[in-house]
Amino acid sequence: MSDSEKPATALPQISRRTGFSRNSLRRDGELRTEESLAAALGHPAASAYLSAGGKWLVKTDGPGLAADFTIDEAMALGVALDEAILLGFDAGDVPALAALAPVPVDALPPHLSAMDLRAIAMEGRVDPDTEGRLGQAAHLVQWHAKTRFCGVCGAPTRNAAAGYRRECTACDNVVFPRTDPVTIMLVHDGEGNCILGRQPRFPENFWSCLAGFVEPGETLEDAVRRETMEEAGVGVGAVEIVASQPWPFPGNLMIGCLALATSRDITFDTTELEACRWFSRAEVQAMLGARHETGLMVPKPFAIAHHLIKAFAEDDLTATR
Repeated sequence: MSDSEKPATALPQISRRTGFSRNSLRRDGELRTEESLAAALGHPAASAYLSAGGKWLVKTDGPGLAADFTIDEAMALGVALDEAILLGFDAGDVPALAALAPVPVDALPPHLSAMDLRAIAMEGRVDPDTEGRLGQAAHLVQWHAKTRFCGVCGAPTRNAAAGYRRECTACDNVVFPRTDPVTIMLVHDGEGNCILGRQPRFPENFWSCLAGFVEPGETLEDAVRRETMEEAGVGVGAVEIVASQPWPFPGNLMIGCLALATSRDITFDTTELEACRWFSRAEVQAMLGARHETGLMVPKPFAIAHHLIKAFAEDDLTATR
């Protein structure tokens, strides 16, 4: 039976299997006041995640990596806590924060190391909940760094609501953290074939799903159709939105979709891609199992693309109506 003849079945919930998705903090964004940051910093068990030089500090003197620091430890590193960001509260109402540490990453004490967030997550160096908190922290730290001045009058802005917004110091403008939506899609033909592409920056033999930013005034489904046409020259009909993944590089939300192609001829955008072609289900299964005859690979389970490709490989598609 072809994909297009099968009855629609619900895909399993896959969002929480992706990187940065397992964050248990209660954020309470709507309940924050001007006293929220001071109260959080004054909690005896409060912890902070510290960014330095675009990386994240971890303690390496224990049995594993520890990415959380006490407030006293943060102060000893010279952290300006008045600019800290309250991420939220754990199940015991203990606050977790994020802040910048003004320390040179090439001259850290022996028990500290500065690590790239992508490497921490892809290598599974911390537990999933910590990984999610670091993703949230990275998103907000980078947003604050880019929003130091008012877009209306140009005056400096200040940290407000314990880091959940910034306010202009000269006019009434208030700015909230932004998240940029990106569609990432597994395009298939309903007959056991799918499209994968290669960007020039990809490692050798690495292939993945097509993806692109959602534009203003555009539905997610139309973004999938537009990006697929722009990148591969292939038309798309039915689109199924199946999962999402926070992606703090710098502040995106990846929206995973399955899409049914309405044409087959590929004419790919050579500016965006260095290769793009159809793959059979058997070939994709071999890539997932690390047994492809020419060593072709797809993303690991950390990435939402892996789960979209896996759904295709396991013949579990719903975007066929």
